[in-house]
Amino acid sequence: MTENLTLNMNEYLPLRDVVFQTLREAILKGELKPGERLMELRLASKLGVSRTPIREAIRMLELEGLAVTIPRKGAEVARMTEKDMEDVLQIREALDNLAATTACEKISEEALAQLHHSMYEFEESTKTGDVKKIAEADVKFHDIIYQATGNPKLVNLLNNLREQMYRYRVEYLKDEKNYPQLVREHRDMVEGLSRRDREKVVAVMHHHVENQVNAVKEIIREQE
Repeated sequence: MTENLTLNMNEYLPLRDVVFQTLREAILKGELKPGERLMELRLASKLGVSRTPIREAIRMLELEGLAVTIPRKGAEVARMTEKDMEDVLQIREALDNLAATTACEKISEEALAQLHHSMYEFEESTKTGDVKKIAEADVKFHDIIYQATGNPKLVNLLNNLREQMYRYRVEYLKDEKNYPQLVREHRDMVEGLSRRDREKVVAVMHHHVENQVNAVKEIIREQE
């Protein structure tokens, strides 16, 4: 499928990041299929770059769980598996619980106002049909909660984990029937945080993750 690849140039980014974003988007859109080889020479020729930024981009894809290197075979697009998804989301739920508990104690009125605004931005994004834009709005909403913890180490862990689960998030957001549920969950989180109701926020976040797990499991099974 590399025939359709074109480099998404950005003068403000290093070449390896441009290559990474190009390949990442191709994988998330399904233009590069699970199990498809990521051949350095072929990709370098197609994108008009040397092998070095291709190699660096593939390493970055591996950190996100989007690529895997197999001994004596080379790199290929990683396959989505239920086990991998469950492992990532299990950790995410534990960290979300900690973030929710801490944010309930520490979130400021300014952060609550930002969260309200971000909630409405997400709702508006679901009307665009642009999955990338919807995913970015969802990430922004959760980032405000994470930053409200005042714990940079926790935020860093959550950010690293987010990269690993981005693929599953996109798969979940491709189905429009999930949007009303997401909107309700975001509203419930804002309400719980506004009332400093730790139990409510933890419960909502649990269902938020659980709904994604169940939906993406079905997607994975359909692709097998």
